[in-house]
Amino acid sequence: MQNEEHFTDRIANDIEHDDTLDADTKAQIRSNLRKMKDIKVNILITGATGCGKSSTINALFGKNAAKVGQGVNPETMDIRKFELSNIILYDSPGLGDGKDADLRHAKNIVEKLYEKDNSDNMLIDLVLVILDGGSRDLGTSFQLINEVIIPNLGEDKKRLLVAINQADVAMKGRYWNHQNNFPEPELQKFLEEKVLSTRWRIKEATGVDVEPIYYSAGYKDGDQAQNPYNLSKLMLLILLHTKQEKRVAFAQDMNKDRNMWEDDDRLSDYRGEIRNTFIESITNGASQGAGIGSDLFGGIGEIVLGRTGERIGEAVGKVVGGIVGGVAGAIGGAVSKFLSWF
Repeated sequence: MQNEEHFTDRIANDIEHDDTLDADTKAQIRSNLRKMKDIKVNILITGATGCGKSSTINALFGKNAAKVGQGVNPETMDIRKFELSNIILYDSPGLGDGKDADLRHAKNIVEKLYEKDNSDNMLIDLVLVILDGGSRDLGTSFQLINEVIIPNLGEDKKRLLVAINQADVAMKGRYWNHQNNFPEPELQKFLEEKVLSTRWRIKEATGVDVEPIYYSAGYKDGDQAQNPYNLSKLMLLILLHTKQEKRVAFAQDMNKDRNMWEDDDRLSDYRGEIRNTFIESITNGASQGAGIGSDLFGGIGEIVLGRTGERIGEAVGKVVGGIVGGVAGAIGGAVSKFLSWF
């Protein structure tokens, strides 16, 4: 994964071959794209044993993602570090392994939550807590969320995302349509109630509102395999819980297998929203609905181009195309090419 061509290099290559741009503009674009290439997103993933952390990591970031950390010396005796191109994952065991182990795990999680980066900002951008959808007893998971994570998140509670995995076995495998890979109405109702119950229990204990999601990371066991369900919805929520200027970093490391993203509850066009989120991250939230040109893309100056104006708008328009739903046309240029698999 580390040797894969970076999407910023593809954009830079397109810019280099654009005869309408002068040398100074190209140099400024290359400089700012190099900065984007170095963006890092640090995610702490935790959950009780058997909740499917490794399968979730592999589904989101590719089948070899969880192997990356095996050769890396962990920073603590429990937390494993997986370093991809732009995404750094910290895999920490949750509570439930015995009193002594629980205290050690909690201590390591708290220390990681208070760790700062080289710029004196909080290192961890997002804490993803995975619950086991097939378990009736989630007491230890709620203890982890309510007593360890939330009290030590600081003011930015948006850094927490709770996800209920293994939706396919939530009712011991009943009412899951394996042929079409989705929950039947009975199971769907059960899962929605579990989401509401999870939200209520956390709110009651901490006063903090969370937006849990249910999903299945899928599996492969010999000749038996099942693609993920609601993985695109999970990725969208991960992006929305990450600072806007960092969201585009996920584009490089996402699983490039289209099959991983296809099955979801279809309540929204999650993949379309993910594409838009990447574009908005690159354009620094330039307003949708304006025409391709300086009105739409002038705001990109600070991140990619370093200046504004009609010419800059035209250049960026050629690179990223129109924003879906807000601007006529399709996502174009290098971004469109890079996301062609999605």
